[in-house]
Amino acid sequence: KIKSKESSDTDNGLCGWIIVGLSILLMLATLPLSIWMCIKIVKEYERAIIFRLGRIVRGGAKGPGLFFILPCTDSFINVDMRTITFDIPPQEVLTKDSVTVSVDGVVYYRVQNATLAVANITNADAATRLLAQTTLRNVLGTKNLAEILSDRNEIAHSMQSTLDDATDDWGIKVERVEIKDVKLPQQLQRAMAAEAEASREARAKVIAAEGEVNASRALKEASLVIAESPSGLQLRYLQTLNTIAAEKNSTIIFPLPMDMMQAFMKRD
Repeated sequence: KIKSKESSDTDNGLCGWIIVGLSILLMLATLPLSIWMCIKIVKEYERAIIFRLGRIVRGGAKGPGLFFILPCTDSFINVDMRTITFDIPPQEVLTKDSVTVSVDGVVYYRVQNATLAVANITNADAATRLLAQTTLRNVLGTKNLAEILSDRNEIAHSMQSTLDDATDDWGIKVERVEIKDVKLPQQLQRAMAAEAEASREARAKVIAAEGEVNASRALKEASLVIAESPSGLQLRYLQTLNTIAAEKNSTIIFPLPMDMMQAFMKRD
């Protein structure tokens, strides 16, 4: 594998140099027509990898702009250096707590070293796509469902680091990975919704019970205050009549002491 941008332009041998010399003579003999075959142009976002007699020429990628090739002996491959995005197809993953989920994502990457992307792998784009799918399954397989739902950023960062290290020899730089959607089975969604509803109802009952306890304590304190002043009960009664008269004028409530009721009950 080629490990650096500067590839080794090794000696092509006597036969190779003869062929290169004949190519140069042919170019000179056919001037100016051959000039149109020798001068090539690459765009700002492209780089050209030149092969001479099957070997990458010294100097690595060429461009952007004009560059020169020899007829018959040279060929070149254009490499796009722009950021490329692709969707990771939904992957059926079995989580650490034995729950099956469907997860998809998106990957942003670019070619960082055109020479490595051409010389070290047949199709860098297809390889990166397949590696992203397997990495997604491997990373999610070590997480439980709660971690997948709550720690998407951490999972995406872990995937980016893994992909970036694996594609370094291919001249690929993985810039970003995002988890798009986590789909749960319908049965599991219903179970989680029922659990959440039951939890909310339990909290509501606890809050209502705490309110009853606080209200009973307040009533107890109020009864102690009224017991200390007998006229306070009469004032409370008048306040209650005032409130009722403001809402329902046809309703009048008369308090009846419990001692009087007990006297009638004893006579019976």
